[in-house]
Amino acid sequence: MLRNVRLAATYFASVSVLALVTATTNTPALAGDEGVIHTRYDGVTNDLLTAGLGKSGLGSATPPSFADPLNPTAEELRRLAIYNNYRALVDPTPGGGFGTLYGPNVTANGTVTTSEGLIAGDEYIAFQKGGGGKTRVTMMVQVPDGFSPTASCIITAPSSGSRGVYGAIATAGEWGLKHGCAVAYTDKGTGTGADDLQNNTVDLIRGQRADAAQAGDDSNFTAAISDGERAAFNAATPNRFAFKHAHSQQNPEQDWGQNVLRSIKFAFEVLNDKFKGQGVAFDKRNTIVIASSVSNGGGASARAVEQDDEHLIDGLAVGEPNVNPKFTSKFTIVQPSGQTFAAHSRPLIDYTTLIDVFQGCASAAPANATAPLNLAPSPTRCANLRAAGLLTSTTPTDQANEAQKILNDFGIQPEQNVVAPGYWFAFVHQAISVTYANAYSRSSVLDNLCNFSFGATNASGAPIALAPAGEAQIFGLSNGIPPTSGVNLINNVAPGGPKEDRASTPDQDLAGALCLRSLALGRDAATGAALSKAAAKQAESIEESVEEITASGNLHGIPSIFVAGRNDAILPLNFASRAYFGLNNIVEGSQSPLHYYEVTNAQHLDSFNQFGPIPGLKLQGYSELLIPLHRYFIQAMDLMYDHLRNGRPLPPSQVVHTTPRGPGAPPITLANVPPIADAPAPNVQITFAGGQVRIPN
Repeated sequence: MLRNVRLAATYFASVSVLALVTATTNTPALAGDEGVIHTRYDGVTNDLLTAGLGKSGLGSATPPSFADPLNPTAEELRRLAIYNNYRALVDPTPGGGFGTLYGPNVTANGTVTTSEGLIAGDEYIAFQKGGGGKTRVTMMVQVPDGFSPTASCIITAPSSGSRGVYGAIATAGEWGLKHGCAVAYTDKGTGTGADDLQNNTVDLIRGQRADAAQAGDDSNFTAAISDGERAAFNAATPNRFAFKHAHSQQNPEQDWGQNVLRSIKFAFEVLNDKFKGQGVAFDKRNTIVIASSVSNGGGASARAVEQDDEHLIDGLAVGEPNVNPKFTSKFTIVQPSGQTFAAHSRPLIDYTTLIDVFQGCASAAPANATAPLNLAPSPTRCANLRAAGLLTSTTPTDQANEAQKILNDFGIQPEQNVVAPGYWFAFVHQAISVTYANAYSRSSVLDNLCNFSFGATNASGAPIALAPAGEAQIFGLSNGIPPTSGVNLINNVAPGGPKEDRASTPDQDLAGALCLRSLALGRDAATGAALSKAAAKQAESIEESVEEITASGNLHGIPSIFVAGRNDAILPLNFASRAYFGLNNIVEGSQSPLHYYEVTNAQHLDSFNQFGPIPGLKLQGYSELLIPLHRYFIQAMDLMYDHLRNGRPLPPSQVVHTTPRGPGAPPITLANVPPIADAPAPNVQITFAGGQVRIPN
């Protein structure tokens, strides 16, 4: 269970990619790329969607194996990556809807079949290189055999989170392949770039490990440090990793929108090469393009629409998008409680570091006593927050209640309270805070920002070398943001020596959390005092990077859908989807093209919905309390496609009220998840008027 929780919270040595390209493809290299790897999948022994595993294999709790675990082939790594990425984005259990509401065996029109759901077609993968060769953005296009040249369509599938190029396979990927569309994937310049600094090994484009020096430009990511710096770093902090999202020093998020646009162009080039000689040329005039995906991928697609100067995109349909809207005081949000909220549109680094400071204490609040997976509340964190002057209460219970109130007063909706303790246990916000602080500050792995590093640890928490099989398979196991695939967060200054962060101190490393929070604020988080010169420079870099990724709210009239869950404990709605809806209405006024659907009893990580009550503990199960938001992502895609293809009007913005499965979590049915209504009652419609985003109960 813990392995799966962490996944949700969550090349061969001397052969270059160029050699593989020469052997496997006749597709011409694209501008800015050095080669395209083309693989044909027959839909019988292997396929685009499931890597040959089918519905049964993806639904199995047993992951695929390797002929030689120490020397996995590229196809074996691909299969493991698809297995883990698919299961990390949806609830893979039948009771939660897998195989009935969604899954490879459910057809494009929703018919449940006995099929394994394999999809034949062609896959094309390449690096786009830029920034003087410093950046590596993986692009991939899948063209199913069901693609129709006379009704052509492209769906974008930028990866969610920090995942590799298969990170959206379960969401936009599955929808596009089932509907006969080409799917344009990108890892957004994050992905599984894991540089083992001790052994000097890196990932190549299809996941096999190589010596960094031999890999050269074919490396997915190699930390920008000299041999001497690496040797000194290893001597001081052995057995550590650099990860691409955290340590590229590129702030890759600033380019996520452009990455999506580039993936669309890649798709057009692939289609025109594949179908050349058939009397058809594909371009934006004869091909429907829907920008899609969820979470970070959804945010990337929204940014692509904002930046689409060439008018490549026809529609936008995204789930729980990670957008950082530009703040304006021209609107407020009227929440279901009736309160008016004005401090919306905060950037992710602000609210995630706040949660990182207070959630361990808030998890101990009596109201959270039965929250699912609430296995890491910390009264010691509470006591030390008071000692730091950040809480005023004197008893543990009052301190925990005060911490929870601080979070909710900040703008995190109360519905996330029941979800967040399990996320804290799974180390979600802690991992996000470390990775994004590194990325936004453009820190080198050498900096050990806030005394954090990445590495494997033993049973007592001390750093050790990652097991050889784990390293060989890291492409298929990792979500790109430690703790993942055996690589953990390490507190370098733990008492007694470096130790895995979550158990490094009795207060769960409050000092590390406060350091990250201080960088996000630009001042000492506890005292308000000025930062040191070095820390102030890091904070300034974070502020500049946040400005680079801030969304404008201008969708240029492109039909758009946002779907989000009211219980989202990673991207609180007041700072993301609700706030973007308000900003877009300010920017585009009565011409706003954005339709916003907010779903009750739905959270950010559907994969957590598989976890029920834990025997012997009085904790509820996610399975009892929450329904799959993925159901509504699928409907949003259906609505957008029907709108663009057939002119069907998009339903008004609305709250969709769902019914949890309840005690014992009986199998989900359509009664639990009613559709987005074409004509919702006035009392459930989300509206914008008089400078207010009005959210019904």
